[in-house]
Amino acid sequence: MKKVKVYSTPACPFCSMVKRFLKEHGIEFEDINVQEDFEAAQEMIRISGQTGVPVIEIDGEVIIGFDEPRLKKVLGIK
Repeated sequence: MKKVKVYSTPACPFCSMVKRFLKEHGIEFEDINVQEDFEAAQEMIRISGQTGVPVIEIDGEVIIGFDEPRLKKVLGIK
């Protein structure tokens, strides 16, 4: 099983879309609230170069934003 992390904030609509997409496809993920966790926010910036959310990390591969086609490809979803 792939290790999936979602760097997000509670008010972010695209973050909610990513999490709903993952749940609908039965993909377990770690939800990291970068609004409350400064160290996690710094880690997200380090791996992605981005300050905006969502940032998704799947087995070390970084996806910025709700990029459904890329998520499907990386996760092997048809």
